[in-house]
Amino acid sequence: MTDSRPGDAFQPGDLLNNTYRIEALLGRGGTSDVYRARSEISGRLVALKVLKAEFSGNEDYLVLLTREEEIREIRHDAVVRYSENHRTQDGHVYLLMDFIDGPGLDKRLKQGPMSADDLLTVCRRVAEGLQAAHARNIVHRDLSPDNIILRDGDPAQAVIIDFGIAKDTNPGAETIVGNEFAGKYAYAAPEQLSGQTDARSDIYSLGALLLANFRGASPDIGKNPMEVVQKKAEPLDTEGVPEPLKTLIDRMTHPDPAQRLQSAAEVLAQLAPVDDEATVIVRPPVTAPEPKKEPAASKPTPAPAPKKGKGGLIGMALVALLVLVGAGGYFSGMLDGLLGPKYPVADPFSLIVEKSPNQPPRAVGFVPSEQVEAAITGQMTDLSGTSELSLASGDIAESWGEDVVSVIDQLAPIDEWRLAVNGNRAQITGVTKDRELHSALTESFADGLPGALDGEAKITLGPLFVTARMLSPILSEHADCGPLSLPGAPSVGYGLDMPITVTGRLAKPGTRVALFDALRATAGDRKITIDAEILNPSLCLIETFLPNAPDSAIDIAFSVGGKDEPNPSGRYFVGENPVIDVLLPESVDTGYLSVSVLDVSGNVFHLLPNLNRQDNSVASLRDGQTGAMPVRVAYSLAEAANTARLAFRVDDSTLGKSKIIVLHSAQPLFDGLRPTTESAVGYAEALRDQAANDTKIIYSLDSRILTTAKP
Repeated sequence: MTDSRPGDAFQPGDLLNNTYRIEALLGRGGTSDVYRARSEISGRLVALKVLKAEFSGNEDYLVLLTREEEIREIRHDAVVRYSENHRTQDGHVYLLMDFIDGPGLDKRLKQGPMSADDLLTVCRRVAEGLQAAHARNIVHRDLSPDNIILRDGDPAQAVIIDFGIAKDTNPGAETIVGNEFAGKYAYAAPEQLSGQTDARSDIYSLGALLLANFRGASPDIGKNPMEVVQKKAEPLDTEGVPEPLKTLIDRMTHPDPAQRLQSAAEVLAQLAPVDDEATVIVRPPVTAPEPKKEPAASKPTPAPAPKKGKGGLIGMALVALLVLVGAGGYFSGMLDGLLGPKYPVADPFSLIVEKSPNQPPRAVGFVPSEQVEAAITGQMTDLSGTSELSLASGDIAESWGEDVVSVIDQLAPIDEWRLAVNGNRAQITGVTKDRELHSALTESFADGLPGALDGEAKITLGPLFVTARMLSPILSEHADCGPLSLPGAPSVGYGLDMPITVTGRLAKPGTRVALFDALRATAGDRKITIDAEILNPSLCLIETFLPNAPDSAIDIAFSVGGKDEPNPSGRYFVGENPVIDVLLPESVDTGYLSVSVLDVSGNVFHLLPNLNRQDNSVASLRDGQTGAMPVRVAYSLAEAANTARLAFRVDDSTLGKSKIIVLHSAQPLFDGLRPTTESAVGYAEALRDQAANDTKIIYSLDSRILTTAKP
């Protein structure tokens, strides 16, 4: 088990999707963490592989996790069973799989050597699992001690896990890591270093991990890329390993795939017991053909040995001189055109230069000359980075070094980037928050990479993740009509493909534009939706001073005077007569109602109470009626004729949005009546003073927008 930390995606006790209760953190990985959980429904133990926060919004890693889920079709007890992917409400993505209770071979490796008999048992079991995977054209590509678990500690119940970088070799299938290297150098087959992978690569890895667990030590793979390539070309040292394990490992780990055991079936055949009445036929290793012998009649007669003398000594001296001259020419480079390159050949000829967030850049790989080595090392030094470069020859263009140096120069100013070169093939990815720099780089690489480099560049306008904390100051700065919010903001932040939605109210359209531009400067290319209601400065002023009270079942209904028809939209055109009713539910039968209209011009009209209608108690308004009932507060022109009732007609002098406010209180809001019409500022100050006196008398606050416009 691994101790939990406050920043972990899940904590023991958390319940996911109302089903899986987290019990413990099993381990941490580079891109994901694994938890043990129990189904609250069935009680079954499961394992949850959770993408780390920084990867949960990255499409590449989501595809990787999805492809791992699809490998669930492999049905064998020696292969972990996968279920499906889930995403929590706060954005965490996890993969559900069987929980295998037992130590991994990596843990056994740390404890010391395992017996040859136990390792033969592990080999048989894992080979059976690989046979099932390979039958579906799935190659694991990362078989290592940490990816094999011994259920209940029993070698006979070994289980292969973590098909995260597995390769589907079915026609038309996509490879998770493309043709680049995938796996761990210590256990990877030599051909994997050049991106070539098939079932024989898994056979090599299985043999290598068997040897490691027999010795109780991981293989020595060298200290730099050149040593890795050299050591991978050599057979593994199996001296001291007892038979039949020694021969088995030798045949599984031959550097040449053609001379290796070719399939899991051949491994199982090698493990099959041999008796006196049965013969196990195993595919013989491929060897080079012997030279064709000449007929005896044409066999040349050997020349007589030369006599020793001064002439012989002079000849030997000349040969020695030629050797010395040749060696000088070789090491100086004078004879490269005749004898070939003076540096070892690297295949693949690979180089990776990358800059991670808040980390210095680093260059690792091969370069073709001291001049290129000095140039890249200088670039890294200028950027306070490091380099681990090895001189090598390879199948690359003459301008390779110049082209790579040019690309690094262009990428150096951006926040995060990676250049992966394999021969003349290059892949560039990067993230920058500088919009101008993003545009310049996008244009620079629009027609391809420099010189002879073949590939593409994907520069994203970032950052990779945008958190609510990063956006909150922007919202606060532009909030001119009450607070703005980010509904559903993921706790881990918005990934590159996740839209950002802002809700609330704004005082004017210009604020909306400014808010959008400010968010865009931080959020990059993410889709931004501002779902905010545009009011006006007067309405927003009132919003600031309105009591902090909940809404209720009280409703506001609009209709059109003279037409006797409802107007659910609340939209009125010039010349029309708005009629307003407050709908009281049966439960509201006590207290007081205060109804006001805050119009677009900055004035407030008090519909209830006012000088012409002073009694606003609910009991008086009901006048003995029970149940749900309407209270009309703005009348039709016909109803208001020759009375003190209030009625309105829309003219074209003040068009826009007005707000109807209904306050239900335990007692009258103010000590005396407010004037029928007053300024929004005056009403706001009165509300502020009232709130300071007593906020407990307000039961609820309900409102609706009424919009006036030209037809």
